Amino acid sequence: MIIQVFGTKKSKATQKAVRFFKERRIQIQEIDLSQKAVSKGELNSIRRSVPLNELIDTECSEYEKRNYRYIKHDVEEVLLENPLLFKMPVVRMGDRATAGYCEDVWKEWIKK
Repeated sequence: MIIQVFGTKKSKATQKAVRFFKERRIQIQEIDLSQKAVSKGELNSIRRSVPLNELIDTECSEYEKRNYRYIKHDVEEVLLENPLLFKMPVVRMGDRATAGYCEDVWKEWIKK
């Protein structure tokens, strides 16, 4: 079972998620969103579990900096262009995914 953790090294929630899986000796693949963007296929896979509007972090400084609060925008297009707007971490295991720190959900995944 390989779990993908999308986030940045600066994100405290991402660091906490990585630590959660490493403490349980679960193999993870870390994807740094400041280095590599999410592909359209990966985004579509994540969207099957998490609604698109829940993937975008409307509270982050990048969202404010780009004035998305006041501009009408396509969420999918914005996330593909600027991966730093994802609610971090995005954790994916197969066809399941979460956005944000969701320890209870991850514990359920591990049980199965």
